[in-house]
Amino acid sequence: MQTLAAVLHQPAGAFSLETIDIAEPQAGEIRVAVKAVGVCHTDLVIGSGALGNAFPTVLGHEGAGIVDAVGAGVTSVRPGDKVLLSFNSCGHCPRCDHDDPAYCHEFFPRNMLCTRPDGSSRLSRDGLAIADNCFGQSSFAALAIANERNVLKLPEDADLATLAPLGCGIQTGVGAVLRSLKAQAGETLLVIGGGAVGLSAVLGGVLAGCGTIVLVEPQASRRDMGQSVGATHVIDPSAAGDIVDAVRAIALTGVDMIVDTSGHMPTLARTPDMIAPMGRIGLVGVPGALDAVLPLPMIKWLTVGGTVRGIVEGDSDITGFLPELIAHHAAGRLPFDRFVTRYPFTRINEAIADTSNGTCIKPVLIFD
Repeated sequence: MQTLAAVLHQPAGAFSLETIDIAEPQAGEIRVAVKAVGVCHTDLVIGSGALGNAFPTVLGHEGAGIVDAVGAGVTSVRPGDKVLLSFNSCGHCPRCDHDDPAYCHEFFPRNMLCTRPDGSSRLSRDGLAIADNCFGQSSFAALAIANERNVLKLPEDADLATLAPLGCGIQTGVGAVLRSLKAQAGETLLVIGGGAVGLSAVLGGVLAGCGTIVLVEPQASRRDMGQSVGATHVIDPSAAGDIVDAVRAIALTGVDMIVDTSGHMPTLARTPDMIAPMGRIGLVGVPGALDAVLPLPMIKWLTVGGTVRGIVEGDSDITGFLPELIAHHAAGRLPFDRFVTRYPFTRINEAIADTSNGTCIKPVLIFD
């Protein structure tokens, strides 16, 4: 079969809309007619080539659509079902066996390297392979092949365009607060970075009943959005002077939790001085340098009992956490669609440019 796809031919280049060939799904695979797909910062990280993936490639990992065909052995969905696509996992390592698929021992190759485990590709053009399987889906295309483990069946009345960004960014931010850092009612939360993941962390703080939610974000429009979805305080780091003093002016004894979505190392380096005793720091944002290091003042860290941990996908498990988020949204408790802007799929490059220049917070591409 053939499909329209946004192909990236070189690192950090523009996406080219092309008609390419897509194979039939193999055992355990599901072909999906994509109706909507979110654009996530991780797509741009993979698209930079910094992680070692091959080119040309088709990216995209927040797809939502309708099952077109299934491979042998697939039992969870059938053609015609609406589905949400998320991250991939192996299903048989110790972490998968303990229902922690976000920390699958094979997470990096199965999600970041844009290839099947056997090195093959589902996509090609004129007989030449195009790298795919980005997060087990490569959904910057009208047709995508996913794996049974990274597909969630949705109700027949599901709004695919609305739910698409739950597959990665939204679940990462909300889950970082609710699942990774296990926020408790009344605690103090600091979120660094007001993009889609950071604003989702703010929403997670609201769901948890945090008493104080502070957002650090340089763009005024994103600070305004943060307040509109539940931040009790906002800080402009460019005007705040010493960032530790600015945080402690709001939370005198420090904050209980920090979720960093920025990867901005100068700010991250100050976070150990922002936490309260037994405070927790969650690292979500990808730093600009792959060898970036977060220094910890050992004596102080020991005496306050601080915790710092990396967070992948908000500790989500697809069949458990995503339905919870869908229910929260349906009940009006998770209004992430307030910071979503929809674009026709053919305007993918414009959507990415608008995200980079601050015009848009979370783009979702819509197929006709």
